[in-house]
Amino acid sequence: MKVGFRVPSIKKRIAARMSWKRYARQSLGLSVPRGYGWITDPKKALYNRVYYRSTRGCSVVLIFILSTFGALCYAVAWAF
Repeated sequence: MKVGFRVPSIKKRIAARMSWKRYARQSLGLSVPRGYGWITDPKKALYNRVYYRSTRGCSVVLIFILSTFGALCYAVAWAF
């Protein structure tokens, strides 16, 4: 199990939206509501729950850096 930061992948994001399985489920009306993963595939649902709680997106670091930089610029501006 991965622990740390998730690295975004544009290729995987597009592939998930353009898959034939997704298209078939959506067009036939077979998709289940959000939160029903425990019924359809409990093993995968448990894995995803642990994975998303043990990792963080890389945008969290970017937001932290930008907010720290903004606060620093604000402090410097008040100093002069």
